[in-house]
This record gives sequence, structure tokens and C-alpha cells, in this order.
Amino acid sequence: MSTSHIQMLRAMLREEKGVILPGAPNALAARIIADLGFKAVYLTGAGLTNMHLGLPDLGFIDLTQVADHVMAIRCVIDLPLVVDIDTGFGNAINVTHTVRILEQAGASAIQIEDQHAPKRCGHFDGKELVSPEEMVGKIRAAVDTRRQDLVVIARTDACAVEGFEAAIERASRYIEAGADVTFIEAPQSLEDLKAIPRRLKAPQLVNMVLGGKTPIIDQKAAAEVGFSLVLYANAALQGAVHGMQSTLSVLKQNGILDEGAVTSFAERQRLVGKQDFDLMEARYAAHPASGNGHSRG
Repeated sequence: MSTSHIQMLRAMLREEKGVILPGAPNALAARIIADLGFKAVYLTGAGLTNMHLGLPDLGFIDLTQVADHVMAIRCVIDLPLVVDIDTGFGNAINVTHTVRILEQAGASAIQIEDQHAPKRCGHFDGKELVSPEEMVGKIRAAVDTRRQDLVVIARTDACAVEGFEAAIERASRYIEAGADVTFIEAPQSLEDLKAIPRRLKAPQLVNMVLGGKTPIIDQKAAAEVGFSLVLYANAALQGAVHGMQSTLSVLKQNGILDEGAVTSFAERQRLVGKQDFDLMEARYAAHPASGNGHSRG
């Protein structure tokens, strides 16, 4: 498998600021993100749990389910793919297995966090952390195991548990352990948010959660203060839920839908590449052999 998507992501981290990173809960959402011209895709653990299982982000998803979705997404897009692996699905030894599996599945980066399992959404209350030493071991395991220059993103949820200064200290240790990018989740003031890229010596990711704890800033402001990636992990999911609720409410009320109420049949087929498969079907179709199929010499 080509690893050019990893090099694309590394070039992005070196050369650009404020790159919007939309989250995809499935392969169709990833196709839409790519179709709209975004530069990278994020496989969201929360979105995958919500969309695939219909459950809250409380650690229900497992490695097999994540790997299946990584493979499905990699089969339909060439963009860099950042994969949320929650706490790594176990200890440092388990992280080595997670990295091997997801590299082969087509991940460009993995994002691992320092919560106790089962984890909670970064904007839920009641989070608990592992020790910095345990998280450092997981990061070192990921870095030592990768074979394709996979990008390692280390997230800390310390703001909510130990305070902002502890989050900075943890992120610094994670960078020393080999993390390529760090992600301080849920800073609760604009002052703290702006200080993150200034105080940490690695590319930074900021998570914009509509209705969450972090102040919302636009792409330009995020770039100006120094964030490399601006994550909207579940904008696509929330938009899809809104669309489903609105459309199905009309159907329930009226007992019928007109074509203007939904994405067209033709657009749906375009988004999933139906025409490409029609062309392949024509190209590879079996054609009757002329005569009896035997050559004469």
C-alpha cells in the first residue's frame, strides 16, 4: 500500500497552519469531505460510536470496528486519514498491536489519549487520567512500532482533571517521548487556548466542539495563534442527524416526501462512485467468443 498519504500529512504539518480537519463517522462521510475539497479526514471515535452503535462516547468501540472503518475509508479516499484510537485499546503492549493493525489498514495518523479506560468524551464530566508515565510508555510504544512513519498525536484531558498547567506539562512530556503532534482537549478560556501553540514545541491540534467546553474560534484566528489542525470531529454527524430528523419529521407529518426534500438519487449515486463501477462492468464484462473458441493452426 502506498504511504503517500502519510507524507502529505507530514508536509501539511510542516508547512501549513489552520487546516480544517472534518470528522467522518463512516466512509460515505469521508467521501463527502473529500468531494468538498478538504485536505484531510478524521475518523472520529465519538462519531463512529454514535453512528455505528447508536451509543454515547463511553469507550464502547473496539479495535476491530475501528480497523474495519479505516479500511473502508482508505478504499474510497486518498487523503490523509487521522484515526482516533481512544486510549489505544489497552496498555503499551496493546498499543503496539493497534499501531500495526491501523498502519496496515491505511491510517495516516493515530490519536491516543491519556484517560483511564473506559474513556469519556473530552467534553463530558467525570474523566479520570492515567499517570503521565503510563501515557509516555504508550507513546513510546507507538513510535517504536510504526513502520510507515505514521504520525502520532498525543491528546491530554488534563485540563478538566488537573488544570491547564498540568495539561501543558503532560503535553511537553508527550512531545519528549516522541509524539509528533499534541492535542490539549477542552481548554476553557480563550487565553489558555491561545497560549497552547506558543508554549509547546510541536504542531498543535485544536478541537472545536459546538456546544462543548472550548471557546470557538474561526480558521483564520486558529492559524494566527499557531494551531496546525482545526478539528471539527462531529460536524458531519450532527449535520446528518439534523437532516434525518428534519426529513423524517416531514415524512411522518405529511405521509409523503417530494424530491426537493432530500439529496437527489443521482447525487447519491455520484457520491458513491456508481459511474466508475458502470465503466468497470463494461470493461470487464464477459463477451461471447467468436466461433467455437478454438484456434486453428
